[in-house]
Amino acid sequence: MTKLRWLLVAVLGCALVVGGFAAYRFTANPPAAKAASVGGPFALVDGSQTPVTDRTYRGKWEMIYFGYTFCPDACPTALNTIAETMQQLGPLADRVQPIFITIDPRRDTPDVIGAYVKNFDPRIVGLTGSPEAIGAVAKEFRIYYAAHKTGDGPDDYLMDHSSIIIVMDPNGRFAGIIAADLPADRMTSKLRELLAASPSGGAAS
Repeated sequence: MTKLRWLLVAVLGCALVVGGFAAYRFTANPPAAKAASVGGPFALVDGSQTPVTDRTYRGKWEMIYFGYTFCPDACPTALNTIAETMQQLGPLADRVQPIFITIDPRRDTPDVIGAYVKNFDPRIVGLTGSPEAIGAVAKEFRIYYAAHKTGDGPDDYLMDHSSIIIVMDPNGRFAGIIAADLPADRMTSKLRELLAASPSGGAAS
């Protein structure tokens, strides 16, 4: 085989490998499948022990954050920023429902979580439920959490957890993720971008 033929074979082989890898990456994680895998049915209660499901806030954009009331820094920082974002949104805030779901139902009873979120903004809804219900909703939204012992007492623990804001559109479909540690102006900008990109302009269909 001549050098030219060897070169052509080598080039063709590389092209097939690269092309096949690119095709694999595309088909293994298609955007629609990733979007469909975030969110799902759940049944929890709010601070007044009123039942809340995944359909309760249909018609509004949902900003969902998972955390817990004993959280020393990440959760209060995120909730403060969400509250500032609601202020900066102005009239657009009427189309948004911020939701705080506990990952520590043992300590975060309805009374506790209801009072906690009101310290940040009365528009934020706090949700809790049984450990099984919390585990199910965290799984639906692909949220990681785990207890981290800090001592021998029953309340001597912190919770490791994902710290992101999941945005669901008015039809209950996954719309995007916003980093919870963004400053309020950037969080507001990101949320405005998501609402503007909605084909229906943010209206439920």
